[in-house]
Formats: sequence, C-alpha cells, structure tokens
Amino acid sequence: MEDIDPLLEATTALIPPLLTAIDVLQHAARHMHPPNIPQLVQELEPYRGPLKEGIATFEGVDWPEHLQGFVAHVSRSASLAMRSFDDFLSAQNQSNATMAAYRAMGYNTKATEAIYPVGMMLPPVSRFFLNPQQREDEGLLSKIAGADAEREHVGVMHANNSSQERGGFSMYVPEYYDGEEVPLIVALHGGSGHGRSFLWTWLRTARSRNMVLISPTSREGTWSLMGPDIDSENLLSMVDYAKAHWNIDARRVLLTGMSDGGTFSYVSGLQDNSPFTHLAPSSASFHPMIAELASSERLHDLPIYLMHGVLDWMFPIDMARSAAQTLSAAGARVEYREIDDLSHTYPQEENPKIADWLMA
Repeated sequence: MEDIDPLLEATTALIPPLLTAIDVLQHAARHMHPPNIPQLVQELEPYRGPLKEGIATFEGVDWPEHLQGFVAHVSRSASLAMRSFDDFLSAQNQSNATMAAYRAMGYNTKATEAIYPVGMMLPPVSRFFLNPQQREDEGLLSKIAGADAEREHVGVMHANNSSQERGGFSMYVPEYYDGEEVPLIVALHGGSGHGRSFLWTWLRTARSRNMVLISPTSREGTWSLMGPDIDSENLLSMVDYAKAHWNIDARRVLLTGMSDGGTFSYVSGLQDNSPFTHLAPSSASFHPMIAELASSERLHDLPIYLMHGVLDWMFPIDMARSAAQTLSAAGARVEYREIDDLSHTYPQEENPKIADWLMA
C-alpha cells in the first residue's frame, strides 16, 4: 500500500485542478467578447496556481512502466492547459488581444483531446465527458463502465484529419453503442477552423445521448461559400459512410455549424438532395437569396434550430432575426434562440436542448 499512496496522491493532486482548468477555460471561451477579455483574465488567474502545483506533484513521482501511457496523456493535457492559461492571461498585452485569446483557447481544446483516453481508466474523467445533467445517471454510467472501448468502430476516430490535413473528418461513436438505431450529428467548424478541434464542441452530448458524431474539415481554409461548392459532395459521402457502418436513424440526421459552418449548413442543407432532416446553424451569416435558391418542397416543414448571440461582433443579430423571419415565411419550422450574453462563440449549453429537439 505504501507504494500505491504516492501514485494516488499525485493523481488526486493533478486530475481535479486539470479538469477544473479545462472547464474554466471553456467557460472563458464561451463568454469571450472583446471588451470582456480583461475581466476573463481576472477570473481565470486563480485557477492557474493549483494546476501548476498539481503538475509539480505529478512530475515528482517515479511512475511504474505499466502506467506510462496514463502519465503521458495526463502530462500532455496539463501542459497544454497551462499553455492555454499563459497565452490567454497575456492576450490583453498583444496588439490584437481578441485573436490572441482565440489562439490560446486552441490549446485548451488540445488539452481536452489529450485527457479523453484517461476516462477509460478513471471514473471522474469519464463523468467529465458527459453533460452535467447526466453525470449521476446510474444507468448511463453502468453502460459506459461495461463497454469495451477497444472495439473497432467506437470511440474517437480520425480519417485523413490531422491538423495539417483538409477535407477529412473526425468522428465519435459512443463506446457503449450496441447496434441500436441512433441519430447522426454532422458539425461544421467555423472559418479557418478544423474538424478535429470542433469535434469536442459536441462530444459530451453525443456521448450522453448515444448519438454518432461527425466533424468534417472543409477542403479549403473555410467552407465553399463563394464560387463552386466543393464541400457538399464530401459531406454526402460522410453521411453515406456513417449509414454503411452504423445503424443511423434516417429521420434524425442533423447538420449544424458555427459561423461559416453555420452559413454552410444553410447552403448545403437546403439543397434538394440533402440527407439532413434538421439544421442548427449558430452565429451564421445569412442573405435572403439563400432561401430564395431553395425549393419550396425542401423548405416546407424543415426543422431549423437557429442560434445567435446579441453580442455577436462579426455577424450582427439583425442578420439572424432576418433569417428566422425569412425561413419561417418560406415554410420552415424555425426554433429561434437569441442569446443575450453570447458573442461570436459557440454556445455548448444549447447542445442538450438541440438533442431534445432532434429527438422530439
């Protein structure tokens, strides 16, 4: 027991402050509005010290060989979270504080990706990757605990989608998936973003609600909003791939996206050959011509969950109000969510509500 205690002590010294750090950094990302950056810096600063102390304790232990995989995941995640803290805390001193803050949050997404495999080893980390409302759901926790995460075709997967590649996709299938009919979510990143990162925007909800998730990467720097559409065919092939390998509920195939990804949700999702049964654009631009180019048959009774922030500095809220009115008048069934404290960021708290709406 004496040999185990230092390992437990080191684990408990780092894992709780690390998970807290990832959460508070995500909170800052969600509430990032250019005038708010100094306030967010003040809110984040107290969480850096406990993470730093936890790292020191964790690194001070002589870990046995059979735990080196665990150590590598935790150490990488903690290092990336610390980098996110440091870069965000210094962002207000940069010439473009907003862009510096956005870049800092990219490290937190990588920290999230790095710690995910530890959920198969530690129940607190596993619960962290569930919606807060379902972290005490004993039935769900039992399913997850009993799942074989090493099976093929479950968990986090990537297809030609390293951070240097374009046109591929990342995806997630709940480890406890057992062949039952499930919804499919296709989630599109924003301009200059990447599907490998955007996957984590939706993973908690997909894991909590037993939904297959695909997060594609645009073929070029952003989605093909100007000129020829070079992305829709790619999305169709991904949906076909999912249907060929998992039991997808064809009545519940959602296309959602943030910013340029939200706009492309309109462009691609309103095409007559679209396989998507529901659309959920967030913080998207919109021009009435988008609706004019769509057929009345496609728009009739099409469920659209439209989210936009009142504080959006890139695409003003009036654009979303116009979209809701135009699409409703054209026959779509629009659920409009105007979010008072949202800037040009993705509101992950809407995902459980979107899941409920998709399943209704």
